Parts: sequence; C-alpha cells; structure tokens
Amino acid sequence: MLSPISRRNILLALGAGRALWAQDPPKQEKEPAADKPFSTDVSVVNVFATVRDKKGVIVRDLTKDDFTIEEDGHPQTIKYFAKESNLPLTLGLVVDTSGSMRRVIDQERSASYKFLDQVLREDKDQAFLIHFDAEVELLQDLTSSRKQLQSALNQLDVASPRQLNRRGQGDPGQPRQRGGTSLYDAVLLASDEIMKKQTGRKALILLSDGVDNASRVTVSDAIASAQRADTAVYTVLFEDEQSQPMMGGFGGRGMGRRGGMGRPMQNRPDGKKIMERIAKETGGGFFEGSKKQTMDDIYRQIQEELRNQYSLGYTADKNGGSGYRRIQVAVKQKGVIVQARDGYYANR
Repeated sequence: MLSPISRRNILLALGAGRALWAQDPPKQEKEPAADKPFSTDVSVVNVFATVRDKKGVIVRDLTKDDFTIEEDGHPQTIKYFAKESNLPLTLGLVVDTSGSMRRVIDQERSASYKFLDQVLREDKDQAFLIHFDAEVELLQDLTSSRKQLQSALNQLDVASPRQLNRRGQGDPGQPRQRGGTSLYDAVLLASDEIMKKQTGRKALILLSDGVDNASRVTVSDAIASAQRADTAVYTVLFEDEQSQPMMGGFGGRGMGRRGGMGRPMQNRPDGKKIMERIAKETGGGFFEGSKKQTMDDIYRQIQEELRNQYSLGYTADKNGGSGYRRIQVAVKQKGVIVQARDGYYANR
C-alpha cells in the first residue's frame, strides 16, 4: 500500500503549487481527443449541463435554442452544442475511511466496483481512487484497467483508532492531533494533482459524512481547486446512525473545525450542508444514502447523469479580466431544473 501524504506535503503543495504524492506523479495530460468539439483555449468556456423535470426525470430532447447562458450577468452566444457528449471521461473516487464510516465501507466498496464496471469504457475513460482519514492516500493512479481499480478498491478499509492516532500525530513541529478527517485536503489534491492535467469530462465522486476536522485548507479552497480543474463533484452523504459521538476520537464525531478533546458537541459542522455546497458550486449532484436510497441506487443516478449531459460552449470576453467569473445556465422551458457549474476561473 502506498504511503499517505503528510500535512507538510500539503503545505508545500499550497505554497509551491504542487503536492508531493507518495508514488510516481500522476500521468501527464494526454493529447486532445479527436472528437473534442472545440479548442481548449482559455477564451473558450465549456459547460456541461444536466436538465431534469419537476419529477426528477432527465430531459434528453433539448436543442441549442432551448438554452441561455450568462457570464457575470451578460448574455453569451452559444457557439458549440452537443448532446450526450462522447468525450473521454475522467473519474475520481474519493472515499472517507475515517472511523465514522466503519459500518458503511463494505457497501461503498462493492457498489463502487459495480459503478466503474458499468461506466468505464476501457478504450476512452480513466479512473483513480483516493481514500482519506487523518491523511490522504492515492490507492490507484489514473488507469483504464478495471482489474487494477478492483484491486485498489479491495484495499479500502477503515483504519483502527491506533492507526488513525498515529497518522494524526503530524510532522515534527506540528501540533499533535488524535485521528481526524481530511476531506478538504483530499478534494484539493485530487483536483490540483490529477484532474487539472486532464481534458474532456471530469467528475469526482466524494463519499463521506461531510465532517472535516484535520485539513490544512478550507472548504472554499477545496471548491476553488475543483472549479479551476473544471471538475464536477458528486457528493454522496453517508452517516452511520449507530456511530456514537467520540469526543476527540477517530473519525471526528463530536468535534468542530479543528476538533479536540472536550470540544462541545454543538461545534460539530453540518456535514450535509457542506456536501450540498461542494456539489452545487462545482456543478455536480448531491445524494444522501439511506435504506430507501442505497449506494447502488445513487450510482445508477450518477451514471445516468454522466451519460446524458449537454455540452455547451461559448467564447468568453477576453477583456473581462482574470479571476472568478460567474455562469448562469438556464432553459427557456418552464418547470425544469438545470444542473451546471456556477462559474470558472479565467486565465488559470
């Protein structure tokens, strides 16, 4: 098993613009696919959108004329349009293996393999697997091999309290911390170190209870990294109802932003709101696991979305300046819901 990424390496990644992975660096960006509908020049903005009716059924028969796009409140001309894009798909599974996920890890593992088996086209698509608890670990780099991905999924396991405590001790000179969950660090590293180098359609699937108490970055940093990498994040909320609060224990139950023994229960962040925010601001979807909606059910919905996206493109205003530009995608037809990213970073 690969060595985890230390907190010191995360700080280096933020300061120098790179992270030190515990194995060979992720594969370099491939040549643009032959079927890519338009240039990847920074002045061209590509937006993938999913449209559903009031009942949640995906709408598949829209045309370019049915859509409107605004950038920072200014209408844009849609120059590129495609339905059910055949572009290569890069998928990243980012799985919480902290102690609070102990009773759901098996169903996450089995459902994830079924999902990759059904979605991954070995001649076009690639996927990778990251897990996180007190540290972030890349279990499988980008690959089209279902066999390699299955082997990596078989390594998924919730660390014992002793392992989490050891991982949470940090680097020399850093404050000692018991256990923890580094959700935001995991999203940032997946986006900056892998997704940013890829072209085509990109999506992270984040499986967690949404609680972070060990990251060196904020949720806003994590979201911004996914936006800069043009990556949608599909968040799947799983909470173990039988898990008891652990004051300062592994998994972060009962702890606030930084955790700590004796921290009041009311300081525990709202994992659902965090997961909803990450999905909304990156153009992904939010799902909540339950007895009525199993992991298999959720993955079927995500697969349906990824296979029924509209690809919209327009030429951005070169005089609009750098920084974050807000996008609003709408459909003229009433009674539908459009799911697309909120914006992008110009001159990235």
